[in-house]
Amino acid sequence: MTSDKGEIKIKSLQKALTILDCFAEKQPLGVTEISEKLGLYKSNTYDILTTLNAMGYLEKSSESSKYYLGKKLVRLGRLAADRYSFRNIAAPYLHMVANEVGEIAHLTVPIGYQLYYIDTAVPVGTRPYVSDALRNSYDNLNCTGSGKAMLSRMPEEFINEYLSSPLSAKTEKTIIEPDKMRDELAVIRARGYSVDDEEYAIGLRCVAVPILSFDGSVLGAMSVSGPTAHLAEAKIPELAKILTNCVHEIERNL
Repeated sequence: MTSDKGEIKIKSLQKALTILDCFAEKQPLGVTEISEKLGLYKSNTYDILTTLNAMGYLEKSSESSKYYLGKKLVRLGRLAADRYSFRNIAAPYLHMVANEVGEIAHLTVPIGYQLYYIDTAVPVGTRPYVSDALRNSYDNLNCTGSGKAMLSRMPEEFINEYLSSPLSAKTEKTIIEPDKMRDELAVIRARGYSVDDEEYAIGLRCVAVPILSFDGSVLGAMSVSGPTAHLAEAKIPELAKILTNCVHEIERNL
């Protein structure tokens, strides 16, 4: 697994990829917009955009001279998505959980030292506390139920490296002390599920179960999130059992 804390050795490549990242927020973009946003020289920005355009990673509008993401990225995106093909297997179970529990459910995967929300299910006929805006977004591992669930089943080397750098906090309940996090991960491994008790946001609680491949490596996690008033502590074991049963079905069908 590639770490997002690895050393950046090719600065020019870093600039090019940072420019590509800008298009995740807005399209089309011009040279001036990007150079001002990133604090780069316009000439440098122009050279990078021109190169990316020539290689098919960007396309240039003949009318506005601004740039869009290119077709080559579509192919790469599809190939990257193949790595997480279990999403299609997990989708019906994700909706089953959301409807049975009556709260929003998430499917996440680990990417470096972060988690990525690849799917969300909202209970039918309800207006949950949040929309599915988290889909296609990133978050930290240490402050979320899904993140802790996945981290608990990572190799020890990965955990040691992750905990070697300062952990960020979302609330005063977020675990940021390495020793405390190790204790938390041991508890999660022993019982098979994690709990985010207002560690991501005050007033919210989450229960999550890791999803493993046939060789025991982490593929992702399935979670249920809701207001603490809905997800009372006494209800957590029941929610964990529902999630665990669905995860076992997903793993059997991988």
